[in-house]
Amino acid sequence: MSDQFPSSVAQLAAGLRDGEYSSVELTKAYLTRISEHDDALNSFITVCDESALAQARAADAAIAAGAANNLCGVPYANKDIFCTSDVRTSCGSKMLDNFIAPYDAGVVERLNAAGMVMLGKTNMDEFAMGSSNETSFYGRTCNPWDLSRVPGGSSGGSAAAVAASLAPIATGTDTGGSIRQPAAFCGISGLKPTYGRVSRYGMIAFASSLDQGGPMGRTAEDLALLMNVIAGFDERDSTSLEMPDEDFGRLLNKPIENARIGVPSEYFGPDLDAEIGALLERAIAEFEKLGATICEVSLPNSQLAIPAYYVIALAECSSNLSRYDGIRFGHQCENAVDLTDLYERSRAEGFGEEVKRRILVGTYALSSGYYDAYYRKAQQIRRLIKQDFVNAFDDVDFLIGPTTPDVAFTAGCHSSDPVTMYLSDIYTTAVNLAGLPALSIPAGQVSGLPVGLQLIGNYFSEAAMLGLADRYQKNSSWHLSHPSEICAGGPS
Repeated sequence: MSDQFPSSVAQLAAGLRDGEYSSVELTKAYLTRISEHDDALNSFITVCDESALAQARAADAAIAAGAANNLCGVPYANKDIFCTSDVRTSCGSKMLDNFIAPYDAGVVERLNAAGMVMLGKTNMDEFAMGSSNETSFYGRTCNPWDLSRVPGGSSGGSAAAVAASLAPIATGTDTGGSIRQPAAFCGISGLKPTYGRVSRYGMIAFASSLDQGGPMGRTAEDLALLMNVIAGFDERDSTSLEMPDEDFGRLLNKPIENARIGVPSEYFGPDLDAEIGALLERAIAEFEKLGATICEVSLPNSQLAIPAYYVIALAECSSNLSRYDGIRFGHQCENAVDLTDLYERSRAEGFGEEVKRRILVGTYALSSGYYDAYYRKAQQIRRLIKQDFVNAFDDVDFLIGPTTPDVAFTAGCHSSDPVTMYLSDIYTTAVNLAGLPALSIPAGQVSGLPVGLQLIGNYFSEAAMLGLADRYQKNSSWHLSHPSEICAGGPS
C-alpha cells in the first residue's frame, strides 16, 4: 500500500481491484481522518465505524471472489436526508433527532448493492432549508478552506467532507442549488441530474417538484461513476423516469469540437462579483480553445426565478412538513394539556427558526384568497422560465456561467437578513424550476477561496455535460486543489 491513497474515486476503485490495498484498510484510514479532523468541521452528524468496517469486510470478500462491482469497497458519505435502516436519519432537525428509518432509501439500496461503504451521515441545513449549513440542529458546518466561512447548503456537510478528504465522494440533494452551491464554495464538483433521474423514494421531502439527489466528488469522472450506481427507475417513486440504463461516463476523454455553448447575458450582470466574472471569462475562453463554439444567449425571465422558486418551494414544504405533528412523526413535547397544545409545542420545539419561517410563508401562499395571487402565478412564471431554456437549447447544446455570485461568505453575516442569503441561489434555482441537469466544477480562486463554474444541459444530457466538464478538468488543475485549513491530500 502506498503512503497516501489517491483522492479520485476512479483511482481508489482501480487500487482496490488491483489489490494495492483492501477496503478495510481504506475505510479505517478515512474513519481515522474523520476522527482527527471533523471536530473542526462538524461535517458529519453520525459516523458509522462498526457498520462501515462490516461493509468493508464484505466488499473485500466480494473482490476476492471476483464478484465485485466497479465501486465495490469504495467509501462514501451519505447526506442525512436519505433514510438508512438501523442508522439515524435526522434531516438536520431536532424533529427527527431520534428517528431510525425502518428501510433504506432507493439511493441507499443501490449504493449497498454496489458494495460501497457508508462512512456516515453528513450534516445539512434543517430539512434542506438553507444556503449556508447554519440551520442544522447539530450546529453549523465549517468550510475547510476557511473555518470562519460557510460551506454552502443544504448539502454543505457532504461538500466539506469531500473537500477535506474525509470521504472520497458523497451524496447530496439539490432543490434550488443545494449540490451546486456548496460544491462551488468548497472547491469540488457536484451534479444535479435531470428531475426524475435519481429515485426520491426514502429521500425526506422538502419541495417534491424540485428535489433531486445527485453525486458530489472531486472530478467529473467521479460524478459519472456514482451516477452509474444511483441513477435508475424506481417504481416506488411516482416521479421516477423509466429509461434505459446508461453509462454516464461514456463521453469522458472525448473531444468537444462540436459543442455549442451559450453564455446567458443575464448571468454576467451587476450581481456577479467582478473577480469571479473575470475568472469565468478565462474558463470560457479555455472551452473555446478546446474546440467549443461560444455564443451569447438570453434567458429573459431569469430575474423571476428567485421569487417564483421561493413561493413554490415554500408552499410545497408547508404541505410536506405538515406530517410532523408530534403524533404520526417526529418530536413530541412533554405533558401536553390537549391536542392543540401537543401540536403547537411539538412543532415549536422540533422545528428551527428557518423552517418555521418557510412553513409560515408557504402556508400563507396556499391559503384561501392568496393561492391564485401567489402559487398559481409562480407556476405560470415557472413555465416561462422553462420556455426560456427550451428556446436557448434550440441554438446551443449547453449553457455556461457562474454557480454563485460570490465566494463563500462569513458565517452569521446573513443571520439578520435571510432574504439576502436567498439571493446566493440566483444562478441555480431556475434549473430546478425547469427540471434540467446542471453541474458545478472548480474554475479558480478569489482571495484563496474556490470559485465554481456552472454548466447547464438539456434534459438527459448528463453524460455529454460530464464529458465536457471532464475535458476542461483534463486541461486545468483547480479540481486538484486542497484546503490547507485542514490539510492537503487524502488519508495516509
